[in-house]
Amino acid sequence: MRKWITAILLVTISVLSFAQEALQPYEVYDYAPDIPLEQIEKLYNDLEPEIDIAFNDRVHAFINYFTVRDRDYTREMLRRKEVYFPIFEKYLAKYELPQELKYLPIIEAGLNPKAVSGPQAVGLWQFMSPTARQYGLHIDWYVDERMDPEKATEAACRYIKWLYGMFEDWKLTLAAYNSGIGNVWRAERRAGKKGDFWAVYNYLPRETRSYVPQFAAMMYAMEYADVHNIYPSEELYPTDFEVIKTNQFVYLKSFAEESGIDLETLVELNPAVKKGAVPEKMKDFELRIPKQEIHKYFANQANILTRAEADKVEFEKIAKNMPGSTFGKEKVVYRVRSGDVLGTIARKHNVRLADLKEWNNIRGSLIRVGQKLDIYTGPDFYDPTSVSAKNVLNQPIPDSKIHEVQPGDTLWDISRMYQGLSIERIKELNNLRGNSIKPGMKLKID
Repeated sequence: MRKWITAILLVTISVLSFAQEALQPYEVYDYAPDIPLEQIEKLYNDLEPEIDIAFNDRVHAFINYFTVRDRDYTREMLRRKEVYFPIFEKYLAKYELPQELKYLPIIEAGLNPKAVSGPQAVGLWQFMSPTARQYGLHIDWYVDERMDPEKATEAACRYIKWLYGMFEDWKLTLAAYNSGIGNVWRAERRAGKKGDFWAVYNYLPRETRSYVPQFAAMMYAMEYADVHNIYPSEELYPTDFEVIKTNQFVYLKSFAEESGIDLETLVELNPAVKKGAVPEKMKDFELRIPKQEIHKYFANQANILTRAEADKVEFEKIAKNMPGSTFGKEKVVYRVRSGDVLGTIARKHNVRLADLKEWNNIRGSLIRVGQKLDIYTGPDFYDPTSVSAKNVLNQPIPDSKIHEVQPGDTLWDISRMYQGLSIERIKELNNLRGNSIKPGMKLKID
């Protein structure tokens, strides 16, 4: 009898465990409830946001996208929101702007402070550099404050407030934020009507036509995620930090090693520091340090700052060899002529082909006559003091007459390492038909 009772208890426990598992997060039991259009419209209208965007087919289509077709994106935004929403809410309140604007960086950048778009808009609020500088954000090789959530958010609030003062309509303000003032004015002229987003809708750029309905749909999706059975597996939370001000060069890697503070956390707290170092010309730079580790800094402050500055030489060597680096170089603009190809332009200016493409956002090899190319010239990338053959420029061909390809090597790199060696000669000696080489290959060089 006791065995039967034990067996029944075990079965009961198994059933209860299964029932509990059935209530666990979406990974196992994710489903999108079938909610009638009328209910969605009612829920949407119940939000009563200050930015009044009427519910219509376009808004509904994007609601369907964020709650059914791409639930993972909405789920990820729910996961990240606790890190960034408090920042947005603080500055929106300071500038007396609608709180629902906190959903804008979801559409702009997916709540990623380091997001970079094709047109080189950067950060949570996707600022282009001229507008960013106009609103006081610092941008140079080391630091890009468009990636600083606090500073970029305040700048965005000031810019949005100015746009609203110009259009006095929130939908048109959003459209202007996305596509620029000129495109909205142009759409109004073509439509023969001002101050009505839906009247000028068909005359706006295609992306902007989707932008405002997307914003409205994301607002709905975030507010009613639970209604649509969308939950994050976990939530991210901001790391508490304290600020120290520095007026010297600070190499974050050395700072972390000397202090014992986690480098990854330092980098995460200081996203505006693009290359891992703060330049000495940045006066009173506010470096964020995790609050729970600030005691490590104060316990060894002098040594930490001395080490962080002393390793500048190490940093500069690394910086010079970063792909697409412009460190310590002067910019020149070259206009493409008939017969030019990227390889000949790179050789003429003594730069790497990969860097030339990176500087000009070129993915293939196509260029056109008259096109302007940015080229950064100056000290060579190769360190003549290095014992590595990869970093030796134009040396005599060694007795071994063999070069072992290293990670990152190109035929152009190798041709520059040895006197009198051309790409064509390397290909001829090694029966290469194209320019593709792999690390570990042994190439004849004479």
